[in-house]
Amino acid sequence: MISLRKGLAIVAGLALWISVDVYRPLDHDLRQFDPITVGRLETRLWRSYTDHERLKLFLDLTTLLRTQYGMPFWRSNLAAFQAARAALSFQGSDYPSTIPPLRTFFALLQRSSSTQFRSDEAAALELEWWIIHRERDWRPAWQLESALARLQAELYGLPASSFAEHARRRTEAMHVRDGGGDWARIEDLLVKSWTSLHEQVSR
Repeated sequence: MISLRKGLAIVAGLALWISVDVYRPLDHDLRQFDPITVGRLETRLWRSYTDHERLKLFLDLTTLLRTQYGMPFWRSNLAAFQAARAALSFQGSDYPSTIPPLRTFFALLQRSSSTQFRSDEAAALELEWWIIHRERDWRPAWQLESALARLQAELYGLPASSFAEHARRRTEAMHVRDGGGDWARIEDLLVKSWTSLHEQVSR
C-alpha cells in the first residue's frame, strides 16, 4: 500500500512533468513534416468527424500533433482538447466562444515551434475558413481557397500565393467529402495538397 507521503510525491512529480511538458518552449521546425503522413492522417480525422467517432478523432489528432508538429505527450493532448472545444462551439454556431480555444491551440503550436507566427491571427483565419466552408452553398469556391492560403501564409511567413495549389487541392477534397465521400479520392487530394505546401516551405 502506498503511503500518503509517497502518494503526494507521485502527484507532485506528475504535476511537474505535465507543467514542463505543456509550457516549456520547443524549437520544432514546422516545415519539417511528412506530407504523405499528414494527408493520410487528415483523411482519417475527416472520416472520424463525419462518422461521429470522437475518441478516434481525438487520438488521431494527438498522433498528428506529436509525430508531425513536434508536440510532446501532454501538450498534444491539451491542444487536441482545445481543438475539440472549438469544434463543439462552432457546431453550435457560437462563433465568439470558438475563438479562445483556437487561440490556445495555436499558442501551443507556436510554443512548440521555431517558426514565428501570430497565434491570435492564425486562430481568426482558422475560424474564417470554417465559416466560409459552412456557408459554401452561397459562397464562391475562391473564397475558401483564399482563406486556406492566408492561414498558411500566416503560419509560414510566405505570400498567400505560394499556397494556391495547396488550398485548391484541399478545397476540392472538402467538396468531395461534402458530396458523400469517396475517401480514396479525398486522401489522394489531401496528400497532393500537403505535398504542394511542403514543396513551397522547403525551398
